[in-house]
Amino acid sequence: MIRWIIIFLVIALIAAVLGFGGIAGASAGIAKIIFYIFLVILVVSLLMRILRK
Repeated sequence: MIRWIIIFLVIALIAAVLGFGGIAGASAGIAKIIFYIFLVILVVSLLMRILRK
């Protein structure tokens, strides 16, 4: 999942350098969504680990 975040972040940065357009907005949006999903999964994993001990 981190790999996808990095890929979309790089695409968004390249598109930003070339000018904010549809590609930059879409890539940044996808990167944000994947980032927040990753954070939720991380928190749930940490909570599960703490509760098991």
